[in-house]
Amino acid sequence: MKPQPLDTHQRALQINLDPNKYGTFAEIGAGQEVARWFFRVGGAAGTIAKTISAYDMTVSDAIYGPAERYVSRARLNTMLDYEYQLLRERLEAERGATTRFFVFANTVTARSFKRLDESHGWMGMRFQIAPRAEPSQIIIHVRMLDHENVPQQEALGIMGVNLIYGALYLHDQPRALIGSLMDHLTAERVEVDLIKFTGPGFAQIDNRLMSLQLVEQGLTNAALFTATGEVVQAGEVLYKKPILVERGSFRPVTKLTIDILKCAQAQFVQEQNVRGEEIVVLMEITMKNLIADGGIDHRDFLERVDILGTLDKMVLISNYGEYYRLAAYLFRYTKKMIGLVLGVPSLKELFEEKYYTDLEGGILESFGRLFKNALKLYVYPRRDAVTGAIVTADNLQVAPKLGHLYRYLLENHFIESLQDYHPDYLPIFSGDVLAKIKVRDATWEEMVPAQVARIIRERKLFGCQG
Repeated sequence: MKPQPLDTHQRALQINLDPNKYGTFAEIGAGQEVARWFFRVGGAAGTIAKTISAYDMTVSDAIYGPAERYVSRARLNTMLDYEYQLLRERLEAERGATTRFFVFANTVTARSFKRLDESHGWMGMRFQIAPRAEPSQIIIHVRMLDHENVPQQEALGIMGVNLIYGALYLHDQPRALIGSLMDHLTAERVEVDLIKFTGPGFAQIDNRLMSLQLVEQGLTNAALFTATGEVVQAGEVLYKKPILVERGSFRPVTKLTIDILKCAQAQFVQEQNVRGEEIVVLMEITMKNLIADGGIDHRDFLERVDILGTLDKMVLISNYGEYYRLAAYLFRYTKKMIGLVLGVPSLKELFEEKYYTDLEGGILESFGRLFKNALKLYVYPRRDAVTGAIVTADNLQVAPKLGHLYRYLLENHFIESLQDYHPDYLPIFSGDVLAKIKVRDATWEEMVPAQVARIIRERKLFGCQG
């Protein structure tokens, strides 16, 4: 049987009794619960060099400098920088040869009588993996889902102890560390939607894979990173922005993939609510599109996102199979217009009632959730394999009993056909590209952008032999 993880009391006590680890706790806002665990269990003098709560904004600014946003990644990093430097300056000569120094910091906003909006926070751990080593660092972003302040504080305390314990004892097992963050917590109480490892202790870590681990292990339903591979919290890039999303497997990106996005973007920027706005374009890969043969091939995942990154595309990994769940996630961060890009086959699937049996209101409830804010579906056509006819959103046939609903959505521009598409790209399918790569049929190169073909050849991606 798998051994039960140590509880929060046991973890805090183990750290307190470890003579080689010593550090500072700095907590802002609602995150006052972490240091309390180490005082509660006893032996705190063995762990805590200092605790500080710069609760007042003026006091916080006097210590760490002014900030545009107090609950932010930037504020967390400032706290870690300041406290770690101060700790080393004061204690290096006395204890540096035998002690692994660390700083734990958090900045959090929780539910209160005055604030009923999103409760969330940033936590970080800067620490040495050996005495006098250069520090490594882990930061996470946490969303608190309890509806009352006290349970949120309790969850924060547990999460903080888990992060400290993981950094000190599981830093060489990053996947186990990620899983341990949720020990004695549930997905109904907290969500961790960003984690970033840096420093010499994590030199071999690819943070994109760690983002995937967050989704794979159920700590969050979605993770986001930029074209350069930088992991970001959704609010940092999506807040109050119009968003255009293309869902796909991108295995690999084809000329059809790019044409779909090009056509959708051309129409999206002309929308009255989007004109003149800076839009965010996301390439979404669902977990369903990643799982093959019962698991996820991490190398295959990186091959896909490497190509998307080279094309300067931001990637969203999600566990949102249903479009209405994806829409709810995006509308968490913006009330601006959202465009979802899909092909005719996906649109037809959207009108299959069998996918909505878990909703009390069935397909009507799903569409109510999907279109309750400013959202539009942009639909790319396909060529019928039998008749050769072009099927678009305008002439697609759905089940007769859903015909009136479909026409309502079409006539009111919730669904729109993409124009000016490239008809020569309609027969291109990524599966055919992979099959040709496998048998060394060089005509696959005609089906993908030249830049993509070069990357696949040079890096020998998807089994290409060069």
